Amino acid sequence: MDENFLIVISAIGAYAVGKTSEGLMVIILYEIGKILESRAVNKTRKSISELMNIKPEYANLKQGKEYKKVSPEEVKTGDIIIVKTGEKIPLDGEVIKGNAEIDNSALTGESKLIQVQENSKVLSGSINVNGLIEIRVEQTYENSTVSQILNLVENATDKKAKTETFVSKVAKIYTPVVIVLALLVAIFMPIIIQSVTYKESIYKALIFLVISCPCSIAISVPLSYFSGIGKASRKGILVKGSDYLDGIKDINQIIFDKTGTITTGKFVVTEINSYDKKYSNEEILEYFAKGEKFSNHPIAKSILEKYNKGIETKEVKDFEEVSGKGLQYRLKNQLIKIGNASFTEAKEEKIVGTVLYLNIDGNVVGNIILSDEIKPNTKSTIEQLNKLGIITKMFTGDKKEIANKIAKDIGIKEVKAEMLPQDKYNELDKIINNREEGKKVAFVGDGINDSPVLARADIGISMGGIGSSSAIEASDVVIMTDELENIVKAIKISKKTNLIIKQNLVFSIGIKILTLVLSLFGIAEMWQAVFADVGVTLITILNTIRILK
Repeated sequence: MDENFLIVISAIGAYAVGKTSEGLMVIILYEIGKILESRAVNKTRKSISELMNIKPEYANLKQGKEYKKVSPEEVKTGDIIIVKTGEKIPLDGEVIKGNAEIDNSALTGESKLIQVQENSKVLSGSINVNGLIEIRVEQTYENSTVSQILNLVENATDKKAKTETFVSKVAKIYTPVVIVLALLVAIFMPIIIQSVTYKESIYKALIFLVISCPCSIAISVPLSYFSGIGKASRKGILVKGSDYLDGIKDINQIIFDKTGTITTGKFVVTEINSYDKKYSNEEILEYFAKGEKFSNHPIAKSILEKYNKGIETKEVKDFEEVSGKGLQYRLKNQLIKIGNASFTEAKEEKIVGTVLYLNIDGNVVGNIILSDEIKPNTKSTIEQLNKLGIITKMFTGDKKEIANKIAKDIGIKEVKAEMLPQDKYNELDKIINNREEGKKVAFVGDGINDSPVLARADIGISMGGIGSSSAIEASDVVIMTDELENIVKAIKISKKTNLIIKQNLVFSIGIKILTLVLSLFGIAEMWQAVFADVGVTLITILNTIRILK
């Protein structure tokens, strides 16, 4: 017993009371409305369905000297695959041979091509625009980026927001109630008003049925959420359900993790200091680079990037890496030690950042300081959130000195440092229990250790580019570009979606009540009732499409 049932009764009734043309008009206009509505819905689906095109159809698996075309599901971690120009990268992995230009736009929304070469990480769903690369697979298909994205998209509309759920529940009661009221009008109006005949009362009851069709409400609410999810996905923001899209607008507190969220999670050499006039800063860095050339530690890569020159290592002898402390080697009969203060026998200093000292033949001659680089636009994002009245905080397992410095640089006033995962969870739990009624608390993180708090938060937001699979799974919103400014965009999309839903509901109900009153006084006839149903539905659909702009 839905709106179709109401239309059928209205059309049959119109014929019964001699208004054949108007009954026919009800059916024709209703069908035209359904066709146009279908086109509008397809338009909103387009932005999400484009994501489905990122699914790779095959992988070129290396078997000896040959390459065999297989399903991505058949490839295992550690296997070698080749990706040619124009092909989709089927699985996440690391480039071991060749270089290419990669189009990541389907994943991140960024149109700029990415240059990849040996040791570069690549994500499934990207397209090799130019070049030939061999990739060592690091994730099976079911755990790959493209598979996770497709799962998010497929499940995005399964969870309904409260407004949508309310409309769905009301629809089951709405139609029978409307039919009963129409019967009461048809039967009792002539008894109450002597001048009204049964033919007229039946006609008015039929108009009442057409006016009462809930098309505009039933269509505009879910369509609005779907449009909002589609708009967000085009910006590189994947929202797992319409209930989360609805909740984003109510966020009044956001708690950020530090490493990989506010910062890049990548160490950068920010300072080089020489303690001995015999050695320049450039020479100090060269000693570091020659030793770190043999190390696979992430800090070693940062030092080599800073040096950015060819390194002659023929004279480096007796290289040894001491776990958790540093490394040592011999160069021209000199014993070189690189590492922490205790390993290099240096006097420990209170410095914000990671400090490595250089000891040559028992003398500490210099140091370098490495810091985790703050992501671009982080400071402006925090400023925008503060302007929106949102309280920003930071939880991190890092040292207090480092956490406080970064928080001060970007404008976050409340910081809690040196926290274990359970500490973050317990602190977030307190905040949620004491929050304002009707308000939401969001947590933004990227690591495995953030998974519990992402799941506990009212709105969990994870970094999709560098985030762990467990963090992405536990979160409600995934920022595929890793750009924090997309949180502000998500809030604006949520608010716009909610505003348009309210506009549609007020407009739909207002027009229906107005037309109903006019019909009871004999001013509105069947065609006005059709407009109050189909016409209003079309207007609300057109209004909803504004979300996509």
